[in-house]
Amino acid sequence: MFKVKLTDARLWRNLMTAISTLIDEATFSANADGIALRAMDPSHVAMVDFSWSKAAFEEYACDQPMKFCVNISEMLKLLRGAGSDEILELSLDEQTGRLNLRLQGKYVRTFSMATLETTGEEAPVPKISFNAKARITTDCLKQAMDDAATVSDHVRLEASLEKFVLRATGDLGSATIELEKDSEALLSLEVKEESKATFSLNYLAEIIKAASIASDVATVEFSSNMPIKIDFELTHQGKLSYFLAPRIETE
Repeated sequence: MFKVKLTDARLWRNLMTAISTLIDEATFSANADGIALRAMDPSHVAMVDFSWSKAAFEEYACDQPMKFCVNISEMLKLLRGAGSDEILELSLDEQTGRLNLRLQGKYVRTFSMATLETTGEEAPVPKISFNAKARITTDCLKQAMDDAATVSDHVRLEASLEKFVLRATGDLGSATIELEKDSEALLSLEVKEESKATFSLNYLAEIIKAASIASDVATVEFSSNMPIKIDFELTHQGKLSYFLAPRIETE
């Protein structure tokens, strides 16, 4: 049996929106402790790592470990009008294998959606040593990505002992966003070694835009020409992290 209840339906919708930036078919693992998802995007350039503790739910019941796969885009269509004042119940029908969604607010809406066949093994977490770590507000990070996207399709991240810098250069211009160590938006900066790496804005901007709806603070970790890791802080007991491979440039 799998049945859970959340008091904020919009929060779940926002989390699913963030996950949908990388994958369309999501395989969730559920057990007595909570639910989790870890998956690569189809091109194997990026990974999402999500977990949600049972303590984050008002009610949580899962009597045995299980996996179920759903089309996230289809789920988001059903949750399109979900509000923060609505209660969301998710349950698996053991006879039909379908996932039921029940939204309770001023009135009750009930939906049922097909589950898909689970395929493949869960992707392992990359083992990377990071030399730079910046904790930053997601509003600032989103604005920086928007600014970079006005001139280029990629952004270069630089970290030194004193500041965190984002640079973008295109055929028609350039943009530089500098966050000094005492900036209000840069909550903390730890640098073991000065680091520089470039990433695709097609991925990075979309990830940050979607995840910023569910999180106010992000921790960015990277090393020179290595994958980036972004942890989005969640108000409840959960985790939402992304890994993205760098765009290798020749100096």
